[in-house]
Amino acid sequence: MSSAGSSSAAAPPLKGAMLAITALALALGTFTQVLDTTIANVSLPTIAGNLGSSTDQGTWVITSFAVSNGVSVPLTGWLMNRFGVVRTFVFSLGAFTIASFLCGMAWNLPVLIFFRVLQGAVSGPVIPGSQALLISIFPPQRRSTAIGIWSITTLVAPVAGPILGGYISDNFHWGWIFFINVPIGLFCCAICWRHLVARETATRKLPIDAIGLALLVVWVGSLQVMLDNGKNADWFASSAITMFAIVSAIGFVAWVIWEWTDNHPIVDLSLFRNRNFAFGTLALCLGFGLFFATIVVQSLWLQVHVSYTATWAGLVLAPSGMVAVLLTPVCARLLGRTDARIAATASFLLLAVSFFMRAGYTDDADYWALTLPLLVQGMALSVFMISLLTICLEGVAPRDIPAASGIANFARITGGGFAASLMNTFWDRREALHQSRLAETPTQFNPTLRGAINGLQAHGVSPLRGLGMLTQRMVDQAYLIALNDVFWFAGFACLAMIGVIWLTHRSISDAPAADAG
Repeated sequence: MSSAGSSSAAAPPLKGAMLAITALALALGTFTQVLDTTIANVSLPTIAGNLGSSTDQGTWVITSFAVSNGVSVPLTGWLMNRFGVVRTFVFSLGAFTIASFLCGMAWNLPVLIFFRVLQGAVSGPVIPGSQALLISIFPPQRRSTAIGIWSITTLVAPVAGPILGGYISDNFHWGWIFFINVPIGLFCCAICWRHLVARETATRKLPIDAIGLALLVVWVGSLQVMLDNGKNADWFASSAITMFAIVSAIGFVAWVIWEWTDNHPIVDLSLFRNRNFAFGTLALCLGFGLFFATIVVQSLWLQVHVSYTATWAGLVLAPSGMVAVLLTPVCARLLGRTDARIAATASFLLLAVSFFMRAGYTDDADYWALTLPLLVQGMALSVFMISLLTICLEGVAPRDIPAASGIANFARITGGGFAASLMNTFWDRREALHQSRLAETPTQFNPTLRGAINGLQAHGVSPLRGLGMLTQRMVDQAYLIALNDVFWFAGFACLAMIGVIWLTHRSISDAPAADAG
C-alpha cells in the first residue's frame, strides 16, 4: 500500500471559516450533480423543439444521464481505493463541470445525448465522495451535522431543478441549465483541492473487474436503447430492437455468472443472499422508478397538452420536494427507534394516495388541484429513502456496507431511467387506445360534431380548421385519460410493494444505516 498523503481519518477536523467554506463547496458539488437529474425534466419540449426533434426523442436527455450515472456508481469504491477520495472527488466533479459545458454547447440531439452520457458517467463518485469528505472534516460529535448538510442538499436540488429549468427555458437559451454548473463546479474544485489535498486517503493497487464492467455497460446500454427506441420502431417488428433485446438478455446472464464467480467483482451479487437486502433493494428500485417516471410523464403532459410554460410546470412539481425537505429531519429523528418496515409501509401508502389523487385529474384542473397530490407525495418521500436504506442494510456486515449502499444506489438510479422509458411507452400506448375509442363515434356526419363545427364557423373558423381543432382536442383528452391510467397503475404498484416490504426482517432506523445511505 502506498500513501498519497496523510489519511483523512487521522487528520484533525477543520475549524472556523475553513470548515464552513469547505462544507459549502462539498455541499454545492453534490447539489449540482443531483440538480442535473431533474433540471431537464420540464425543459424537454424546449430542448427538443430547439434541436429539431420530437419530445419522445427528447426523453433520452433524461434517461441517458440516469443510466450512465448508475453504471458508474459501482466503480466508485475501486477509484477511491486506487487514487484516493479527494483526488477521485475533485477529478469527477471537474470532469462533470466540463461535460456540463459541452452539454450546453450541443448543436443537435445526438450530440447532446452523447455529452449527457459522458456527464453521467464521470459524475458517479461525486455523491459518495462528498458524503465521505463531509464526515471526515467535522468532529465526531458533529457527524450528524455533516449528514444533515449532505441530506438537505440532496433534497433541495430536486426541488430547485424543475423551478430553475423552467425559468431558464422560458427566459434564456436552454443551454444555461447546464452552463450554471460551470462556475459552481470550478469554485468547488478549487476550494476542495486547496483545503483537502493534505487529507488525501491512503491508496492501494487493486484489480479492476474490467470484464464485469464491460458486460454491465453492454447489457444496461442495450436495454436502455431498446426501451427508448422500441415504441418508435414498433418494438420486436424491428430487427434492430430485437437485436438489442437479445444482446441485453445474453449480456445480463453473462454478467450475473461472471460477477457471482469472480474474486473481485465490480458488483458483489452475493449480498443478495441477505433477504433484507434483496427485497429492500427491489422495493427501493421499483418505488423510486415509479416516482421518477411519473414526474417525467406529468411534466410532459403539463407543457405539451395543458399549455403550461416550463416555469409553471416546475412550480407544480416543486412543492413535493419542499415538503420532503421540511419533514425529513423531523422524520429521521422520530424513526430512530421505529421498525423501518412500518415507515416504509406508510411511505408507499402515501405514494399510492398521491397517485390515486392524480388519477382524477381533469383538463380544467387549477394549480392547486394539480399540486395538492404532490404535497402528499412529499410527505411520502420524507421517509422513503431512510426507511428503505435501513431495510436494505439490516444484517449487512460493516465492511460490506459501502458495497451494499453502492449496489442499492445503482439499482435505484438505473431503475429510474428504465422506468421513465417504460412509462412513457405505456402512456403513448394507452393514448392510442383511448384516441381510437374516442374517434369511434365522432365523424363529420355526427350531429354533435357537426354542431360543434357550425359553432366554430360562426366565429369565423373554416370547417377544415374546425375539424382540426376538434381532433387536437380529442388527442389532448386521450392523453389525459392515458395519464390517469398511468397514475392508477402506479398507485396499485405501490400497494403491491407493501407486500414486498413485509417479506423482510425487522429493521431499526439506527444511525449506521442512515449514515451509510
